[in-house]
Amino acid sequence: MDKFINCNILLLSDTMSFRIILLGPPGSGKGTQAEKLNDDLGLITLSTGDMLREAVRNGTELGKMAKSYMDKGGLVPDDVVIGLVKEKMATLKEGFVLDGFPRTVQQAEALGEFTEIHHVINLDVDDDELVSRLTKRRSCPDCKVVYHLLFKPPMKDGICDKCGAALYQRTDDTEETVRARLKVYRDNTFPLIEYYEKKGILVNIDGRGNINEIYEAIEASL
Repeated sequence: MDKFINCNILLLSDTMSFRIILLGPPGSGKGTQAEKLNDDLGLITLSTGDMLREAVRNGTELGKMAKSYMDKGGLVPDDVVIGLVKEKMATLKEGFVLDGFPRTVQQAEALGEFTEIHHVINLDVDDDELVSRLTKRRSCPDCKVVYHLLFKPPMKDGICDKCGAALYQRTDDTEETVRARLKVYRDNTFPLIEYYEKKGILVNIDGRGNINEIYEAIEASL
């Protein structure tokens, strides 16, 4: 019995030190899968999107710089994003899941200078489904809960279930901006797949279908 307990503790300790990157276009479900990895393996989720949006909301210098790029669906400059990520990682003792970073080979090389990555998961979803997913998202400005008009609608149209605030559509969730974001992703981020494939740490996962089935495929790949 003691051996069994010690074995489980060892396995949990090993998984808590995982350093994982989730790749995939906007709307592919990276955030959802990152949360599940966080809950199951005790990892910290690092979402550069959340970090950047918080900086925009707070009106910081970095936030103001980022906003002009985010509103147009463009990539935020590397030095801004890398600075945020490096600063955050310096405070961590646990393993982590990176959601939304790196997006270019240059960012990946910069990341590799201050941390080692163990696993890279690439979620693959076609553009038409991504447009449908993203343009139907609605967000709460107060408690930050995200809804989906098809998959997770609020009980009352346009109102947050949790706090009662009026929901809104993010400027980067309109169809025009979504397609611009996808084009940027295809043009700039696909080389990352080849980069991490050459390192032997990348696994491709079909990002369509049931959330739990997708997670099971991710878990099996670790």
